Amino acid sequence: MDMRFRFGLLLVLLAMLFLGSCGVKKKTLGSSSSAGGYRKDAPLSDASDARGMEFSGNKLENYANLLGVRAKDLDSKSLYMMIDDWMGTPHRMGGLDKKGVDCSGFVGMLYQKVYGKDLPRTSRDMAENIKRKYDNQLKEGDLVFFSFGGRNIDHVGIYLHNGKFVHVSTRKGVIISSLKDAWYAKYFTRCGTPSS
Repeated sequence: MDMRFRFGLLLVLLAMLFLGSCGVKKKTLGSSSSAGGYRKDAPLSDASDARGMEFSGNKLENYANLLGVRAKDLDSKSLYMMIDDWMGTPHRMGGLDKKGVDCSGFVGMLYQKVYGKDLPRTSRDMAENIKRKYDNQLKEGDLVFFSFGGRNIDHVGIYLHNGKFVHVSTRKGVIISSLKDAWYAKYFTRCGTPSS
């Protein structure tokens, strides 16, 4: 192998490693205002079945509507209030505040505040500490894992209802997406309940 080929291969591998952490950029559509930005009174979602959805302004009813359930079916109201508080917060590798947060940081922080459980810091370590389930067994609060960069798990989200999950997108920040959308279905690798 000549030196240029080795250098090129190294650059490709480094790019894959960088893009593989907490997912890769994906084109998304979110709830928008007439100005084209994020409306704080509506959940932000890139799920294909959420496009064009109207929201009433009542936060819990908005989440229930997006998830296809009644507001009384939302098991943990504090989960949705925390999601709402962080909705649209940008992605920042290693971040743990409103200036930016990564996927495993968001999931770990949310789990601690809502469920009182400490989770490992990385998505890969979280995936090793779950009671695995089939996707049709998922309940609100379970974890969903993805492998965007190859074999290793490099992204995590929290399951909500009807195939929807909250996570931190590298492009849109904290957002609700659907496991049924082709992009996420392609890279979805594991799911389950965190071990006690």
